[in-house]
Formats: sequence, C-alpha cells, structure tokens
Amino acid sequence: MAGTALAAGLLSGPAASAYPDPGNGRMTTMSIQSPPGGANVRVLVFHGSAAGGDESPIVDAGIAAIERIGLSGPTAQRFKVVASDDASVFTDAARLSRFNAVVFLTGGGDVLDPDQEAGLESYMEAGGGFVGIHDAARAEPYSDWFGGLIGARPAASAPPAVQRATVEVGDRQHPATKDLPVQWKRPDQWLNWAKNPSGDVHTVARVRESTYKPGTGANGADHPVSWCRDYDGGRSFYTGMGGTVASYDEVDFRDHLRGALLWTSRIVRADCKAAINGNYKAERLTAPNQPGQSDQIGEPHGLVTAPDGRVLYIGRGGGDSSQPVVTDWNDPDIGTGKGQVHVYDPKTEKVTLAGELTVFGNKGGGDELIKVEEGLLGIELDPRFEENGWVYLHYTPHSGLDRDKQMAERRVSRFTLDPATDKLDLSSEKVLLKWPVQVHSCCHAGGGMTWDSKGNLYIATGDNNSSGFSGGYSGNNPEPNYKGVSFADARRTAGNTNNLNGKILRIHPEPDGTYTLPEGNLFTGKETAEGGGKTRGEIYVMGVRNPARISVDKKTDTLYAGWVGPDAGEPSTTWGPAKYDTFAVITKASNRGWPYCMGNKQPYRDRNLPDPSKPLGWYDCDHPKNESPNNDGLVNLPPVTGNNIWYSPQGGAPDYPRDADGVPSYKKEEATYLLPWLKGGGQAAMDGPVYRYDASVPNADKWPSYWDGKWFIGDFYDSDQPRHAVLTDPGTHGDGSVPVHAESLKKIVPIGNDGIKNLMDWKFGPDGALYVLDYGRGFFTSDGKSALWKVTYTGGAATPAADQLARKGE
Repeated sequence: MAGTALAAGLLSGPAASAYPDPGNGRMTTMSIQSPPGGANVRVLVFHGSAAGGDESPIVDAGIAAIERIGLSGPTAQRFKVVASDDASVFTDAARLSRFNAVVFLTGGGDVLDPDQEAGLESYMEAGGGFVGIHDAARAEPYSDWFGGLIGARPAASAPPAVQRATVEVGDRQHPATKDLPVQWKRPDQWLNWAKNPSGDVHTVARVRESTYKPGTGANGADHPVSWCRDYDGGRSFYTGMGGTVASYDEVDFRDHLRGALLWTSRIVRADCKAAINGNYKAERLTAPNQPGQSDQIGEPHGLVTAPDGRVLYIGRGGGDSSQPVVTDWNDPDIGTGKGQVHVYDPKTEKVTLAGELTVFGNKGGGDELIKVEEGLLGIELDPRFEENGWVYLHYTPHSGLDRDKQMAERRVSRFTLDPATDKLDLSSEKVLLKWPVQVHSCCHAGGGMTWDSKGNLYIATGDNNSSGFSGGYSGNNPEPNYKGVSFADARRTAGNTNNLNGKILRIHPEPDGTYTLPEGNLFTGKETAEGGGKTRGEIYVMGVRNPARISVDKKTDTLYAGWVGPDAGEPSTTWGPAKYDTFAVITKASNRGWPYCMGNKQPYRDRNLPDPSKPLGWYDCDHPKNESPNNDGLVNLPPVTGNNIWYSPQGGAPDYPRDADGVPSYKKEEATYLLPWLKGGGQAAMDGPVYRYDASVPNADKWPSYWDGKWFIGDFYDSDQPRHAVLTDPGTHGDGSVPVHAESLKKIVPIGNDGIKNLMDWKFGPDGALYVLDYGRGFFTSDGKSALWKVTYTGGAATPAADQLARKGE
C-alpha cells in the first residue's frame, strides 16, 4: 500500500497529502486544499497510453462525450473536464487534489510508473473517485491494487468483434442505471473476464451471452459488464462497455457514464454495497432440540413473521428419530403425529412451543403406499393479529381419518394466540373450510397461505395424487384407485373444476369464523352442466401440482407461486416434457395447466381407459378438456396460461421447435434454454417473497433498497437449483413472460451442509431481515440441522456520506 497520510484531504481540506520524495522514494506530506464542489467540480480524463502511435478515435470520442456530459443536466450536477495523457499528474498531489474524480480512458499496459500508481492509490485513500472504461481493465497488468480498483481483468483471449447484445440492467436505483432499459440492446465489444467479479463488486448490469457469440472464455449466464464498489477509501466504477466510437454517441450510454461520474465525483450518493456477498450475515437462531423433544423446532414446514418481530414457524408432523412411527392401517394410531407451532421472540432470543395439533402425517419414509405428506402444512396471521391474536392453520387432523376408505379431511382453521404467553388456545378453533383428501397413496399436499390487501386469504393445495403410474410424466393415469377413489389421476383433482385439490383458493374470512367469496375467482360455484353443480367458487387458480409456497407482493397485490413438478428425467417424444418445477406471477384467476400442460404451454399426451399405457392425442393447451372417467366437474376448462419460470435437469426454461399444431418436438438435442442461469436435477421449487424496502424501519441491518421489487425464488435443494432474485416485466409477466434478469443469492443465503442447505421457507420480517427455515438433512423428520435462520445486511449506508457531498462554493 502507498502512504496513507493524505487522509481526508479530498474531503475536508486543508490536509496532509502523501507525496513521493524523489530522494528516498518514501512518502512525505504537503498541505493541499480539498477539491471544490457544485459548479466547480472537476473531472480528470486520463488517456495515457503504454504504446506509441496515433491517438485512438475512441479516446477522442470519449473525451468529447464526457465534456458534453459535464456541460449538460441540472446546474448543480455539472462539472468541468480536463483531459490529459500526462501521467505526472499522479505525482503532483496539489494538482491531483483539484479533481473529484479520475476517468481512465486508456488502453492496456503500464501507463503509470510505480510512483504515479502510488499517487493514484493515495488519491483513492483520501476519498477520491475513479471511473474505468473498457480497455482500462488492461492497464497496470502487474498491479494487484489496480486490479482491485478495476474489479476484474479480461480473459487472455482477444475480444470478439463488435456485436449487438442485450444488457440486463439489474440495478434500478444507481444513478448510472436507474433510467436505462431493463433490457438494453446495443452493439459493443464485449470483454470476457478471467475471474467473475460478481459478489466481490456491486454489479449493476450484465450482458446476456445468449444474444451474441462470446467466444473463448465466455463467463456464462452471469456475465457482469458494469459494476462499482467503495474501494480503499474512495469510490470506483467500471464499465466494460465503451469499446466503440459509436458508443459515445448513444444517449443511454452517456446517461450511464453520467451516473457513474455523479457518484464518483461526490455529487450524488449511491449504494455500491448491496450486491456484495461479504456485506451479509447469516446466523442460526435456534439450537438443536434436546434429545427426544421438540423444544426448538419440529419438522420444518413454514413460517410467518408478526408485526412485533416474533417469528411463528410450524412442524409438519414428523418427529425425531426417537418418535414411534405407526404404518399399520389396522392400528388406530396410524400416522399419528404432532403438528407443532413454535414462536421465536427476538427480544428474548427464546423459543416457545405454542401448541401441538394431533395430525395425520407421521408415517415416515418409504414408497408411496407408506409415506405421507399430510400434517400441519401452512400458517398465516390475521391482518389484525396485533388486536385479535388470530392464527390460521392449514392442516390434516387425525380425528378426520377414515381408515376403511383411507380418506382424511383437510381443513383451514382459525385459532387464538395469547400474546402474553405465546401459547395457542386449541379450544378456540373455528373451522373455516374443509375438504376430503385421499391418503392411500402419497403425495402433494401443498400448504402455503398468504393475504392480499383486501383481506382475502389464499390457500395453496396440492393435487393429492401419486407421483407414480405415469412414468414421471403427466399424472393422468385413470386406472389405479382405492375403493373407488383414484390416486394417480390429477384430472380428478388439479384438473377438476369441482375439487379443491391442486388449486390456489381465495376466500375472505369473516369475524364469525365463516368466509365469503370475493369477486374475480375462476368460478362462481354456480356453473352447471348435466347433473348440477360442476365448480367450486373458492378456486382462484387451478392446474397446479404441489404448491408449497405462495406470496403476495405488498405493493401491487400480485400473487406469486411456485410448485413442484413430476419426476421424468428427460423429455419424451411420446409423452411430453421432462419434470418442470415452476414459478408463476399470477395477476388474475387462471388455469396453470397441470396435468395437461406445463412450462410455456407445452402439452402432455392424453391417456384413458381401457389401456392407459397407450398414448392418445396431445392435449390442447388453449382448449383443454377433462375427459377423465374420474372427473365430476366441467369438461371444457379455461385456457392454460403460460408460466414464467420452469426448469428441468437439462436446464432453465427448455423450449422446442413446434409443429403446425403447436406440439413441441421434445427432442433433447433440439432444446433451447430461455433461462440459462438455472437448472434442476433433484428439484423442489420454493417460492419466496417480493422484497419491499421500508425507509421508516430504523434497523441498520435491514436489507437495502437495491432489492426493492425483486422476487426471491428458490429450491429446497442447493446445488444447481435456483436461489435467485429476479426481475420480471410488469407489462407481460401476468401472461407468462420469462424474467428479464436474475442474480444468485447462494452466497448471501448460504448453501452447503453447514449453511441453509434445504430451504423450506423464507420471508422478510418487519425489521427488514430475511428469515429462513432449513428443513434439515433427512426426510419426514427433524434433525440437528433443522433450524430457523436470520440473514441481515452489514454493509452500511450509501456513499459518500451526506456531509461529504460536493457542494457549490465549498
């Protein structure tokens, strides 16, 4: 490191400045004035070159553009520009200190000698600003400090020719990007990076490699192109764009540079910390259970945060390994489990077991005729919870079990929690809604719940269908049944307008424990056909398979959901797509396709009696018909709405060429992947929240406003599966458009055996922290890794500090 005696000379001057003593190479000090502000802000454009020859046309274009930027805009944001190729400025502290920011518009090679680089280093330590453009990343190739200042070095391969590509502008708040298109299409010379800087720097824009040919050394789905960070006391911004003369004539590119210069020159504040992994802390809040007890946590299955900061989380019903598991249907205690509600109080950092429900949901693992996914499945708090203490639970009571027919009752009930003791009054139960589920064969119970601003409660239910008997493709085998109830035909449930399974329901709970139906659901409940009623008015969304998690954006009232798909590892030209796990933005009542269509309306093949092993025709996603012998609802169904995110073991959002009838080829070698940043394998989609920043929250460790409006999507598993924050297009996302941008959260919400490996639920609390449930390392049980976690932000406020902004007349 160079000498640090320059201190705050750039900020609050007169101050001592480090200056190289030509006699001994050490730093001496001299008094300098801090740089002026406001209309007197100055920017140095340094264009020194390590190579001889004529000046690059790009340099001329860049200087002209920056001069134009400095003369335009509001008076308080204008600045003077000095261009120079004389590197001696960096050893003239008095001269250098006049500049609020330095722009490197240079080529590669050693453009500074050691003393000059030391002067630049001291300038940054004093709070200076730096902007690097395109080939500036090749400058000072042997300097680790300069490499850190830039943030990344280009790959060894030569950059390809100028190509038109799409830039994803993920930071919607930084002055360099807030006014740019989210999908910014432009030509440039795109650099590949020897080491991806994302997570070490705050990336504000990425280039989408699928829109051009990145050549050797491609970075993949996460290819940063512009970024910033607070570095060594100052502010550094770099853009890999600007590799062509024409770039500097683009209005959007000049706006990009303007924002970078406003921040680095201390004219405006900006957050260049929010996307840096090291600025987050993940801490486990709950200890392991004491042996044989569930004093800390049950089998994790969902959480909700109260307005006062308490976290309520549920255990489905599986006990620890010491608990008995009854699987004999002749035993009245078959499947008996404890659905537990725990309360974590951040004030005391203590956990209270609020209550236990006796549920059907503890048969352990095994094949689908043994294991079960029923139990305590979902929790929500009343919108007026602070006043009434009402807690809503979605569960399967053991008392509702019919062992003869192997049927059970699912219900949504309201209970009252005593805020003084954190104890649930089980005698206060008001049953709002109940419906039958088959429990002869596992699986797909769903369970998530959420509210909108109108007091409507959304309830996610699984298709109550076996994963087997269809080769892992559409769950549409009509043949298997137990005592007349099909358990392998999701057309009986998810595809049935008269059945509450495989749906997202929407009801309006009333104070007396009943509910009414809001307008705008998919059906009124009064639709009829031959034989009478054929619909249920509670249905808001049909055609979902296993929606464990749903959420509503507090700002827009938009519903978000994710559901687990079937098991086929590859697409089939006979039966249809591979397993797709799914996320969807739902702006209105709709049919999401299962078991007829998945993804972006990719159809399955029909099958029916007398021989379900033989395929029939492809389903018509625009005009689906339920012609199952197990259907007691309408035959003609609402058209399928395409979904926003789907992924398979092969990749994210597989798509195929289609024939004249719109049927995809389903040939693996013909697939294109619309979302290359994700894939599956083992996969279980876990929808997360849309973050909304609240400036009134006083906590310094709340997640920053950078994440505002971003949708968090994740997976139970943590390898290749998603754990991302995504941006969607509000104008088209309700019709199934794919996200326009995504960035990984895997080092912020940490993966791995000692991290949050098996993500079961995640929600932001009123304190702006993210609360996460880790399921543990087994199935149908809890173990020592089952835990509630909290992820907070530690990066601090935006920079520069308010009292360090450049001001006119300073």
